[in-house]
Formats: sequence, C-alpha cells, structure tokens
Amino acid sequence: MTKIALFPGSFDPITNGHLHMIERAACLFDEVIVAVMSNMAKQPLFTLNERVNLIKAAVAAEQLTNVRVSAQVNELTVDFAHRVHAQFIIRGLRNAQDFDYENNIAQMNHHLAPDIDTVFLMARPTSAYIASSLVKDVARFHGNLDQLVPTCVATALTAKFNQTK
Repeated sequence: MTKIALFPGSFDPITNGHLHMIERAACLFDEVIVAVMSNMAKQPLFTLNERVNLIKAAVAAEQLTNVRVSAQVNELTVDFAHRVHAQFIIRGLRNAQDFDYENNIAQMNHHLAPDIDTVFLMARPTSAYIASSLVKDVARFHGNLDQLVPTCVATALTAKFNQTK
C-alpha cells in the first residue's frame, strides 16, 4: 500500500523550516502532498497561486520527486486528505506552544476522520525559530534572508517589499 502524507499550511511564505519538514516527510512516506491553504484569520502577503509556485520551485530545487503541491480551497483538511487518498497528516512542531495548538487540531481531525493519523515532526534546532510572520518582518526591513527561506522566496519577498516602498 502506498503511504501518502498531507502537509497542510498557509506557507505565506514557505520557509526553510517548512522545507526541512517536507524533506523529512519525503523520506518517511511514498508520496507527500503539500496542501497550500487559505487561512481565514490571516491576510496573506502572497496570493494562493504565488505560494503554490514558490513551493513548487523550492521543492524542485531540492529534487524531491515524491512531493507534489496543491491548493486546498474552502474545505476541511481531512476532506482534502480523503480526496487525495492521504492516510497521514504531517504537522511540524517548533515548541510546546505549537504542540498545544496542533494537538487540539489533531484531536478534532481524529474525531472527524479516525482513519487518518496525524504525525508530528519536531523542528530541528537550526530552524525552530523560523516563522513566516517573522520572515516577513525581516524582509520588510531588508534584513538578511539567506538562512531563513529558499532563494526563490528571498527573491519574491524582496520584490514584494520593494513594490510597497
């Protein structure tokens, strides 16, 4: 049986922390689907299509052949997982606060879809401090993005914030 994992997130933008999670999941599962979601509580910097394209470029640069990227619009993550035949949902944890937040989501997902397991991956210490919101602040004030995001994302962030000057 092919083991398919879904890695959902808003990825606004994808960071090196996200990319490390995708790389690790790609080693554990036959196929990883990165689901780019709209977060109703956030106003994104990048459009859904821009985020999908940035992730595709980052994944291609890492030569992750068992990873595909898809937009997830207006549906529950478990419903999307069922639609793409994923048996696992990947969630990254940077700290205890992430665990508290993600554990509640995992329990709700289990209630809605007991056939789908959530797999938590701990962030590596080298990327545990990286968050998309912090990356956007660094970019907004023209800080160094080299260790925070893939090159294609650094270029896109620089272009985005140069437009808003």
